[in-house]
Amino acid sequence: MAKGRVTVIDIARAAGVSKSTVSLVLQGSPLVNEATRAKVTVVMRELGYVYNRGAATLRQTSGNTKIIGMVVNDLTNGFFAELAVGVDTVVQSAGFVQFLANTAERVDRQQEVIASMREHGISGLIISPARETTALDLKAVTEAGIPVVTAVRNIPGAKCSSLVSDNAAGTLAGVKHLAGLGHKRIAFLGGYPDIMVFQERYRGYCEGLQAVGHELHADYVIASSASRAGGVDAIGRALKLPEPPTAAVCFNDAVAFGVCDGLRVQGLEAGPKFGVVGFDDVIEAKTAVPSLTTVSVDPQGMGQKAAQLLLKQINAGKVEAESVTTAVRLIVRESCGATVRGSAEAPL
Repeated sequence: MAKGRVTVIDIARAAGVSKSTVSLVLQGSPLVNEATRAKVTVVMRELGYVYNRGAATLRQTSGNTKIIGMVVNDLTNGFFAELAVGVDTVVQSAGFVQFLANTAERVDRQQEVIASMREHGISGLIISPARETTALDLKAVTEAGIPVVTAVRNIPGAKCSSLVSDNAAGTLAGVKHLAGLGHKRIAFLGGYPDIMVFQERYRGYCEGLQAVGHELHADYVIASSASRAGGVDAIGRALKLPEPPTAAVCFNDAVAFGVCDGLRVQGLEAGPKFGVVGFDDVIEAKTAVPSLTTVSVDPQGMGQKAAQLLLKQINAGKVEAESVTTAVRLIVRESCGATVRGSAEAPL
């Protein structure tokens, strides 16, 4: 059978029953005997059919569900809330409704919410994948002809569009800035090595150390959850080293906030004595105490761009994968120890 959306006709042909019988099975009608119902159900599962519950109703008036699915890996992180706001501003103006779901980094939960969204007839999907997501996890969606954009985290081999920030350039700039302030023992804190974003940001960290003539010390690379609690844990371990670091580039702003919290527990403060650089530039970064030096990726702008990529495919009526990398910039504030009023943009 050719790849694409599996239809009721396909199910009927494979099961050797009529189209109306398949429709009755989907409706849960008691008019279908159990043997036939079981046979049709098995065929639907084998062909990967998903009942488009929303489309069954909405097609009657518009022919289009006008629903965009958005799945994020950690909605407790303010970055993803801002990303969702950016998506919403674009899809809403285009007459679509956004369905938002959080996976909490669980691939099984991710599969559940995607299946539910497909039942409601999404026209497209924007996803920041959970850890350990592979191209195979998105295959059913892409082969059904549903446009997909992976945002923030790219999935190698997935046949869909991707939108990421220039991760390596961001951490490289952070290292060079801290080194310029006199720091020689600079750590990289937070995140897990099994995701591509970590690998890209770690690469920038290594390139930054090389650029300023500093040696890479494995002890200064401390993995943890990409959360505030993860930041507290990472800095706690870093400060117990025989020669603890005096500065850190963090995986993201959430980790950086946690690092600042952990420093306070030890009677320290982010600033001249321990420089802290985050990554994302969430809204709270500017108002935090001390205000957070961070790599700005413009979360709402990324959300808008992801939505535009998706709508372009929806409007074209075909999937043409694109890969987009957005520029970043280092925003210097108080947490790195630089003397600034408000915030200033540092050259990359």
